Amino acid sequence: MSTQQLSLQCFARQRSMTTAADKLGVVNPLQKGLLLALAILLLLVTMPVGAHAQMSQVKTVWVILMENHNWTGNNSGAAFGDPDIKNSPLAPYTNGTLLHTAAHAEQYFNPPGNHPSQPNYLWLEAGTNFGVLADTQPGQPQLSTEQHLAKLLEDAGISWRAYAEPDFGNPVFDKCPLDFSDLDVEHLPFVYFNDVNDGLNPQSANCIAHVRPYYQLATDLADHTSARYNFIIPNVCHDGHEGVSPCSANEPADNTLRGDTWLKQNVPLITESAEYKEGGALFIVWDEAEDSGKKFSDGPIGMFLLSPFAKGGGKREYSNQIHYDHSSTLKTVQEIFHVEPLLGAAADSETKDLSDLFKGDHDQNHDHN
Repeated sequence: MSTQQLSLQCFARQRSMTTAADKLGVVNPLQKGLLLALAILLLLVTMPVGAHAQMSQVKTVWVILMENHNWTGNNSGAAFGDPDIKNSPLAPYTNGTLLHTAAHAEQYFNPPGNHPSQPNYLWLEAGTNFGVLADTQPGQPQLSTEQHLAKLLEDAGISWRAYAEPDFGNPVFDKCPLDFSDLDVEHLPFVYFNDVNDGLNPQSANCIAHVRPYYQLATDLADHTSARYNFIIPNVCHDGHEGVSPCSANEPADNTLRGDTWLKQNVPLITESAEYKEGGALFIVWDEAEDSGKKFSDGPIGMFLLSPFAKGGGKREYSNQIHYDHSSTLKTVQEIFHVEPLLGAAADSETKDLSDLFKGDHDQNHDHN
């Protein structure tokens, strides 16, 4: 029996008991109210269990980070190349195939005032920006803490890997990226931590083993050697970032359309893999909002979940109005892999995980019909 069915059965049984006792005159109104309240509480507590059970079946996670667009807002970002994504003709894949086959959040934000890019990438790794509110390179600052996701995963014996696409025209890197010579390094949160970069050593064996050129993703998927947690950053020609040049003349000139096209071409690489089909979850999220004004400067931004365990099952779209931010994604990844303690703002009582985007028992039955 499903947890949801069990809850409903308990609720019905409690009401039946209360009604019968009331007829016999052995339950006063206060007692009857307490019994009903207990049944309702049981229902509320047990109903989410199905979604968390689905999350717990995830074996492999991929996170793709895109750049600098609201999902919805006042569209003022369009003036400098960052239009709101929802309903934009410059994002046909996102508003078409992705939207109609994914579970997504309508109210997902970057953390309040967390700009520009680097603070958001750090937040997804550690639940905090460490006071950084600029785009810097590793060593500025050098983070000595071991309280970050990659370290927790390593300590738990869970493999992780970052795939970084070199900037257009740059050679494929073969060292630990510690500056801007190969790519926009502020999009690689891992290399800011001393336990990854080994004291800012470009030849760090630990860093080189974990931070790989993007082309290796296809090889790892084909060879079935993927890590369990995978963090993917397209280069600035492909992540939707405004004002970037040069980029390939064979690609769309518009940055938003170029990013959308990159997703269209690269998402199937993951969703058609055996690892995805056998227990994968792909999160596609934008790093920060771009519209002006207090109401829109932090979002909403895009957040999509593709997974065999997502609501809709890849056959129909699902959305909710729950308020999330990057702490929610970090908390969800930690829950999937059962690594503790919850990091930074992921531990806040107000932080909601993304479990509502995963199937509950009712959704599981519906998607099999």
